[in-house]
Amino acid sequence: MSPSSFKDLVKQNRSCRRFDNSYKLEKETLKDLVDLARDCASAANMQPLKYITCCDEQKNEDIFSCLGFAAYLKDWKGPVKTERPSGYIVIMGDHNIAKNFWCDHGIAAQTMLLGARTMGLGGCMFGAINIKKLTSHLSIAEHLEVKLVVALGRPVEDIQIDDLGEDGNIKYWRDENQVHHVPKRKLDDLIVGSW
Repeated sequence: MSPSSFKDLVKQNRSCRRFDNSYKLEKETLKDLVDLARDCASAANMQPLKYITCCDEQKNEDIFSCLGFAAYLKDWKGPVKTERPSGYIVIMGDHNIAKNFWCDHGIAAQTMLLGARTMGLGGCMFGAINIKKLTSHLSIAEHLEVKLVVALGRPVEDIQIDDLGEDGNIKYWRDENQVHHVPKRKLDDLIVGSW
């Protein structure tokens, strides 16, 4: 893969919050994404992450009820039923293996989301989780600490990356055509030293 095509893949991998719920994910697809995460780097190679995959309609509703969608969009309560994710992967750290999970869950989630894009899918990584409620819905064992939830499905959302405006406002927003705009800082503003 050329650097430009990888950059295109990264740019396509936006946080998608609206999906075609009629498109059903297969258990095997979710398993394939977890297999990508299995091959990722892990601090001290401890490999402490465990996963719950779900493409069951009722369980999906349970998981959906535990997530906070798009905090910057104050007038939007989250996707309507027909635009909800078709599947989820819950990422947990196993305290029987490690005390600290460092950034393993972030690496795993990003890898799964990039893999999903190559399959024509979209997704969103959630840290805004009602963990107590999710633990109850999924009967998660005490030694497993929920770190992230990845929502997945076929995207129905147009997402555009914009340069950060003069006002410095980093909040994403939707225009009158429901295009989701994501402001990004300029590269020269990020690199503070170079030798």
